[in-house]
Formats: sequence, structure tokens, C-alpha cells
Amino acid sequence: MNILVVEDERHLADSICEIFRSQKYSCDAVYNGEDGFAYGSSGIYDVIVLDIMLPIMDGFEVVRKIRGQNINTPIILLTARDDIRDKVKGLDCGADDYLTKPFSNDELLARIRALSRRTGDVIIEEVSFGDLTLDLNSYILSANRKSLRIGHKEFEILKMMMSNPNQIFSKDDIITKVWGFLSEAEDNNVEVYISFIRKKLQFLKSNVQISTVRKVGYHLDYKEEKNFD
Repeated sequence: MNILVVEDERHLADSICEIFRSQKYSCDAVYNGEDGFAYGSSGIYDVIVLDIMLPIMDGFEVVRKIRGQNINTPIILLTARDDIRDKVKGLDCGADDYLTKPFSNDELLARIRALSRRTGDVIIEEVSFGDLTLDLNSYILSANRKSLRIGHKEFEILKMMMSNPNQIFSKDDIITKVWGFLSEAEDNNVEVYISFIRKKLQFLKSNVQISTVRKVGYHLDYKEEKNFD
């Protein structure tokens, strides 16, 4: 999961990111509303955690502008005020949930999990392509009655590709989505994880493969099984 934290108290923002990273989520932090809108409107995040009281542009305006770009990323507002009017205003602007400071780590993580699994009223438990199935809760990858649990980065790459099987992803796309905007990851990091995934697909004897489009990127493909009977 890739999360954006927009919070002007740098210590708090960095602490929230550490909570997410302890769960093996990717996280970027920015510290004002203008940057929050710029990053949030990219569409690369699964959830945005957004403080209301921000410099340059407050959280309400950030939500309005993101929704004005037709970006539907779930947004949870953080507020130091236990004021029902703020909560109503935030939800009316287009936020999906709110959390009042101070909050417990467990409650924050539970709300993030709930928002990240929400697609309208449907909770998506798995994605499939060809004979390949990825369980979004257990990180179990399955094909041909064989299965294995994959690592976090492999999971994020496969989830992205299996959810968009016709799309070609450049190395920059993968780094931004999986490692985050502020990451120092390089092209060879992507190549290593693509190699890991290919070996696991071979182990599962899946008809799905990751194909390379030279100087463009990677996409999923599958081999049609021919029946000669």
C-alpha cells in the first residue's frame, strides 16, 4: 500500500510514516497544503492522511481541489478539534473519514485498512489474471493448485500490474508507486524485483509472464494453451 501523509508538524508526520512502514507500507510525507495537493493529485496513492490545519492551503481546500481533478483516492482527515462542524465540513468537501488527535496507532491502522479496501461498496479480496490469483489480505500468490507467500515489494508490483493488465509500466512508474516519490530507489532495484517475480511465476508454472517492452517498460502477458485433441 502506498500512503501520503500531509501534516505540518514534521515530527508527527514522520512518526505516522514510521507506523505505516512498520506494517511494510510505502509512505511519503509533505508538510503544507500546496505540496499535499501536488502529491495527492498524482493519483499514485492508495490512501491520503490529511491534516486540516495546514500552511498555504488548509485541508478542506486540498480535498476540494483533489476531488476537482476527479481523483478518488480515499482521504482521511486529521483534526485536533473535536468539533462536529469540522467533521461535517470535511466530509462534505469529499473526505471519506476523519480521526481526532490524539489517536491510537491501532485505530489509525484499522481505518487505513478499511479505506484501502473500499471500492464503492465492494471490498476486493483478490485480483486475478490468466491462471494467477493474488490474495490481497494474505499476500498469497496462486496458480495451478500451487501457492506461495510473496514479499511486500513483489506484492505491490504484482497488485499494480494485475489490476491494470493492459498497461505498460515504466521503471519510473514502478519506483514512484511502490517505493514512493521521495525514494532513492533506482532502475536496478526494479530489475531485481521483476526477476524475483519471474522466478516465482516459473515455480508456480503459471501461464502469466512479465514481458519487457524495450526502452518502455513492463506489462503482464499470458501464454494461450493450445489443445491439439
